[in-house]
Amino acid sequence: MKLALITDAWHPQVNGVVITLQELVQALTPLEVEVQVIHPGLFKNRPCPGYKGIDLAVHPDKALAQMLDTLQPDAIHLATEGPLGWSGRGYCMRRRLAFTTAFHTKFPEILHAALRIPLSWGYALFRRFHRPSSGVMVPTQGVLNMLQSRKFVQLKLWTHGVDLRLFQYHEQPLACAEFAGLPRPLSLFVGRVSYEKNIDAFLSLKLPGTRIVCGVGPLEASLRKKYPGVVWLGVLPREQLARIYAAADVFVFPSRNETFGLVMLESMACGTPVAAYPVDGPLQVLGSDTGQVWGGVLNEDLALAVAQASRVPRVEARRRAMSFDWPETARLFAAHLVPCRSDDKLTESFTELSIN
Repeated sequence: MKLALITDAWHPQVNGVVITLQELVQALTPLEVEVQVIHPGLFKNRPCPGYKGIDLAVHPDKALAQMLDTLQPDAIHLATEGPLGWSGRGYCMRRRLAFTTAFHTKFPEILHAALRIPLSWGYALFRRFHRPSSGVMVPTQGVLNMLQSRKFVQLKLWTHGVDLRLFQYHEQPLACAEFAGLPRPLSLFVGRVSYEKNIDAFLSLKLPGTRIVCGVGPLEASLRKKYPGVVWLGVLPREQLARIYAAADVFVFPSRNETFGLVMLESMACGTPVAAYPVDGPLQVLGSDTGQVWGGVLNEDLALAVAQASRVPRVEARRRAMSFDWPETARLFAAHLVPCRSDDKLTESFTELSIN
């Protein structure tokens, strides 16, 4: 099967959506899904206002249409709601082609935090984007419930996975050169240094040991100035990042506006437990419908969560991460895809893929 994956998020951007899509493409290969990624680097592009490091395609309609006409994909998936996502949506609507979409990021909350745009406006725009989709893939039941309450339709659960080979387990915190001489415990944050991450809630805590931030973003300069005692590592290669996770005593996830939170899984895979608020994302990554929590601690008192998480057995964190398996995640994604065109042979091949 030939899949056109259209996304505004792709490397050299560094974020959870990019990582998820890259690992998805690799995991689809054994299922004989040939993926053509269509991303901003293939078009004239410019930086997203207020978001250094994220480039967006400029007027991509004509070039995108030519690519898709040449590719003639069996399925089209719109991974993001940016310029390429809207352009792909328009292409499919004009040609009456079926397609799927995904809800990866709560951009209405980001726009509200950064520009004070009302949430209702943002969700009205996103609802319009996803309305013609044959399947809107969402990562957690909590996000699905939220979108249902906002009148989104055709919602499909599709969780994410973690690369267990890259993020290897360490029974004890790993000794690494980057942290030589720093007082423990080491409390780590990894992610975009941006409005929606609520990093102030972590950096303002009076914690013993050392606070570490790995990432860049629009708030980095102001937060560096505000918190001079914090260790700032910037963006690191994935292999080095795995060592950083493994060296930490606890991973702190202060965001309240996540759809998932892949960085929590990466940390847990290395054995480092997580401290977070009991909100969507952490509730699904660490918890379950029964209220049980594995691999960390969820508490509205984030300082208390950090203190308690440091005592969670590292093997428990690893075991929880292992339940997010990429092969199964890829099979579920493929099962949600739909054929672009009404074609008996094409529909039959999709049915076989869904069964397998």
